[in-house]
Amino acid sequence: MGLLPTINDRKAQIAAEPRGDFYYGRRYFVEKTRFWGYLREPGQPANKAKLVIFNESWKINPDRLPEKKGGNSYGFDNNYEYRIYGRYTGRELYEPNSNQILPEFILTDYQLISRSPGWLFSPSDQYYPTRLSLLPPSF
Repeated sequence: MGLLPTINDRKAQIAAEPRGDFYYGRRYFVEKTRFWGYLREPGQPANKAKLVIFNESWKINPDRLPEKKGGNSYGFDNNYEYRIYGRYTGRELYEPNSNQILPEFILTDYQLISRSPGWLFSPSDQYYPTRLSLLPPSF
């Protein structure tokens, strides 16, 4: 197993990543919440990522499976990285289980980039599946 990327490695990866009319998305699953994860524009640092709620009227999200334990179920793709296509609606929605108001994003398509992209905001990230623990740093 390889080493985790350093902060400088991640900055270089982001600087070199392909640009286009899409977003980079990182699935962030927390039990009983309805947000999907974080989106950022190509070339934009992770601290600019927005936690979003998907509007699935055009396409269902990549892990839209039953919410059951065992085997693949909703949230199985936590921390997968995707290329996400669609647009922000301009609406903000209340997500009651995390007590947040989040932007709505209409998902039109997606492509899996990586099942193990490493940390999201910092090498010291700590993920807890039952509570919101990963927030962009405010620097």
